[in-house]
Amino acid sequence: MSIRKLKLASKPGIAKSPTGVIGLDQITQGGLPKGRPTLLCGGAGCGKTVLAMEFLVRGATQFHEPGVFMAFEETDKELSANVASMGFDLPALCARKKLLVDHVRVERSEIEETGEYDLEGLFIRLESAINAVGAKRVVLDTIESLFSSFSNTNILRLSCAQNQGDLCNASRASLLHPPALSAVLPS
Repeated sequence: MSIRKLKLASKPGIAKSPTGVIGLDQITQGGLPKGRPTLLCGGAGCGKTVLAMEFLVRGATQFHEPGVFMAFEETDKELSANVASMGFDLPALCARKKLLVDHVRVERSEIEETGEYDLEGLFIRLESAINAVGAKRVVLDTIESLFSSFSNTNILRLSCAQNQGDLCNASRASLLHPPALSAVLPS
């Protein structure tokens, strides 16, 4: 299947990161907002992770924008197997430093909340991954599973809101959060 190059009308406004999904890029007039977080919401199995992976893989292969996929549920091997049928070779992209897949294990039974906490450690890890490949696109999959591990989600919301802006500004990356609760972060 050949991929047609689209001429997307250049309109004044915010810069966009094309997704590589032709119809979506047309509807959004060029793609997702560059340097801003985008929330992707929907029920289980509707394709949020697939769209997020497509955003990263097409970004790396068609638009020369390396990416980071930070997963809180699926391992890199599971993700690779899931998208192989789409023709995506994640291990090859990772070997060429076009993509970095990082599985962060969050196990509720192993977490003990004591006092105030934030996500600084997680964001340091994410920043390291971004720097390792020079990422311009970042996916956190799933924010929902991260939030379900802690009882005080207000602190997590504040930490995410503060750190995502810093990451987007420092790396000029587009940040995609699939799947997420619409109340988690501002879209």
